Amino acid sequence: MGTFADIQLSLEQEGNDGDLALAHAKPALKQPSLYQVLLLNDDYTPMEFVVEVLELFFYMNREKATQIMLTVHTQGKAVCGVYPRDIAETKMLQVNDFSQQNQHPLLCQIVAADE
Repeated sequence: MGTFADIQLSLEQEGNDGDLALAHAKPALKQPSLYQVLLLNDDYTPMEFVVEVLELFFYMNREKATQIMLTVHTQGKAVCGVYPRDIAETKMLQVNDFSQQNQHPLLCQIVAADE
């Protein structure tokens, strides 16, 4: 293996003037997979608590939170948001922990958005 001076001399002799041409390859970036955060209905959690959860963890205004709560109540579940996996899991855990701390059986789960 030659020294740096030997390599530089070799490049200069090839007519490259010591400059190397580098091709900048663009990395192939892929969008992260998205997950739906679902709120599940139960027969015990007060509707007002569900609205509070939607306002607190999903930053919904009162009107939107009430609409989602009614969807959960009438259809058994509703999508609260769509996020990359780590954020969706965090939101799910936050909601489930908050519900347990407040002695409510309200549950949240995540599913792949393409399902």
